[in-house]
Amino acid sequence: MKAPGRIDTARLTLRQPEMGDALSMFERYASDPDVTRFLGWPRHRTVEDTEAFLRFSTDEWERWPAGPYLIELRGDGRLLGSTGLGFQTPDQAVTGYVLARDAWGKGYATEALAAMIAVARLTGLAQLYALCHPEHARSRRVLEKCGFVRDDPPTRRTEFPNLAPGVQQDALCYVLGVEGARGDAA
Repeated sequence: MKAPGRIDTARLTLRQPEMGDALSMFERYASDPDVTRFLGWPRHRTVEDTEAFLRFSTDEWERWPAGPYLIELRGDGRLLGSTGLGFQTPDQAVTGYVLARDAWGKGYATEALAAMIAVARLTGLAQLYALCHPEHARSRRVLEKCGFVRDDPPTRRTEFPNLAPGVQQDALCYVLGVEGARGDAA
């Protein structure tokens, strides 16, 4: 089943990105070295990098039941960050989240992740997982609060290009059987 292109939660609107979002995404979070430090994608150095991501996003939405979502503050539409599902197979997807600095510590990541869990249920996923840098304690807490548990084996190798480009590092792997997930999209 195809996911909705727009989801409203208590405080957030999650929506499918559009090409017109490039400059705002670039300025709010995608080019910020502090925001992108622990991410699995390289910090955007130009708006063209963000536009390339938006083309990728469109392709993901065409190929799979869902893809990336932008996170906006409900009511005023201020861009806070992004989240989404990255399908690996029809039954398994990876998720994650990134928020602009002024959106940190307000529970937005937890609310957005709960919405992604609801989307995973809707699209028929059996398993959702997330990779997290071992030093990113806040992200680990968000994952655990939403019911994710460390996988066995608990680590996987991946690149964190904003910390050490081209170097594979240990990442904590958190998994969630979607049927037992907590959280709901409004």
